[in-house]
Amino acid sequence: MSTTQNERLRELLEPLVRSQGLDLEEIAVDSVGRKRVLRVVVDSDTGADLDAVAEVSRSLSARLDETDAMGQGEYTLEVGTPGAERALTEHRHYVRATGRLVRFQLREGGDLVARILAVDEDGLDLEVPGVKGRKATTRRLALADVEKARVQVEFNRGPDRTGNTENINNTNDTDKSDDEFVDMKEEEEA
Repeated sequence: MSTTQNERLRELLEPLVRSQGLDLEEIAVDSVGRKRVLRVVVDSDTGADLDAVAEVSRSLSARLDETDAMGQGEYTLEVGTPGAERALTEHRHYVRATGRLVRFQLREGGDLVARILAVDEDGLDLEVPGVKGRKATTRRLALADVEKARVQVEFNRGPDRTGNTENINNTNDTDKSDDEFVDMKEEEEA
């Protein structure tokens, strides 16, 4: 797909995505056999839940049906969010990744894995994990020094932006203490 077509799709779809409180992060058209797939990635500062993604998908589908932006051939529309190991390419991506562990590829060479503590217009305040029992250290990194950055998947990550230290992958009711779970179990058995 040429840049001009990509720009036309972005111009057509971005206002609709923004009107629903989301950012249009990415548009890609891929050929899969004889079919084409239009992949649209959306996000927001608070994330995009399944209902928001479904709603924007319906709106985008209707808008595309009204136009010939995808031509006359068949295509499939896929709308989703950036994913767990998203690349950080815009300032807003770094803000959204506050509290997350990120692998940075530096312009001067080398890699750095650190947790984003704060973001401003000029750079990032980071916490670099300690090695071999040493304490974590803080470091300032200018955005201009970052070649690439990608969020790392953590199964037991530290506090999020709100200071919540609960395991984000725990599907149990995290508002209850272990004692409350025991009490509930005893009540169920009685």
